[in-house]
Amino acid sequence: MGDSEKTMYFRPMIKPLLSVIFTLFFVTFCVQIYAQTTADNDSAFANKEQGRFKKALKNFFDFGSYDTLYVAPNRYNYALMGTHFSHFERYSIDSNEEPYQRIGFSPNPHYKLGVYFGWRWIFLGWSVDVDDLIRKSTKGNRGTTFDLSLYSSKIGLDLFYRSTGNNYTINDVAGFENIDRSDYSASFNGLKVNIRGLYVYYIFNNRRFSYPAAYSQSTNQRRNAGSLMAGISCSKHKLEWDNSRFPEEIRLQMNPAIRVRKVEYINAALYAGYAYNWVFARHCLANLSLNPAIAYKTSSIEMEDQANPQNGKWSDKFSLEFLTRAAVVYHNGKYFVGTSFVGKLFNYRHSQFALMNAFGTLQIYAGFNFNLKKEYRKRKTTTPVY
Repeated sequence: MGDSEKTMYFRPMIKPLLSVIFTLFFVTFCVQIYAQTTADNDSAFANKEQGRFKKALKNFFDFGSYDTLYVAPNRYNYALMGTHFSHFERYSIDSNEEPYQRIGFSPNPHYKLGVYFGWRWIFLGWSVDVDDLIRKSTKGNRGTTFDLSLYSSKIGLDLFYRSTGNNYTINDVAGFENIDRSDYSASFNGLKVNIRGLYVYYIFNNRRFSYPAAYSQSTNQRRNAGSLMAGISCSKHKLEWDNSRFPEEIRLQMNPAIRVRKVEYINAALYAGYAYNWVFARHCLANLSLNPAIAYKTSSIEMEDQANPQNGKWSDKFSLEFLTRAAVVYHNGKYFVGTSFVGKLFNYRHSQFALMNAFGTLQIYAGFNFNLKKEYRKRKTTTPVY
């Protein structure tokens, strides 16, 4: 897939973010115009208000302001890191009509190895699929996965894209006769999934709590601290089934309520949660972040029964979602090693069926920082190593 094609996939999700940025700049412009207009009548008051606004704006974009009793800034300009990624996914569909049935799907785990170069809180690099190193695999079967996470002291951003292949395994069934659900496993190549989206969030206690200390190794958390978080997410989901490819023992018993051909929905969510950094030993940090959300969905479905009156109709619904992160890292200021996990859970409910899709990325990494910053070189012999 070319760069232009990848850009097109993210345009629907970038539009809401651009709208927010445009609104912020518009408000800023209006405030400045207002201050300039009222300067002739009361210049002292206008200058005071304008000074307050500029100070607030400067503080908002100051990503390097920390309480150094809690957070030690990074003393180096660059970092080099080797990492191993494991991508996991799960999908399930449940009937809301009798008889109750459930079918759960999981693709084979996806592993990658990569080398990354870091500058402050940005890491850029390249990773390769482990299957390509061990044996030649079919790209269409393994699908495409893209995850980009940016961590700063105040604002974070996640971009994600998944276009899964057709190498699924049915490993969770319920409500089917003559099937032992405890150890059932069958290959299934009749599901196509396409998901893309973005998530933007703000960290409130950003002077004492450092998300980058847990996830981008660009600072060091020195004392325990937590923070409230809030964010917005926008994503698009498309799932298509070929029901004729189900194993015969399932296909012949399937409830019409889960004979779905296609589900397509656009998801907008408001997240609010809490994250905590626990410094459990010298240079050692553990983080846990929990963020539930209320999501608004507009969707369209296509059932196998062409006479179904809901085919092709767009409907609006609310649902609950969940995003979690966890990390453990050792970082002595120069060298670091650790692991982190990011998981997302999406729910979709229809009058006839319920759909769940979840995916996560487990990362194991090790690396080091180099090129001491100029301000630390001047007092190199007196600066403590955190």
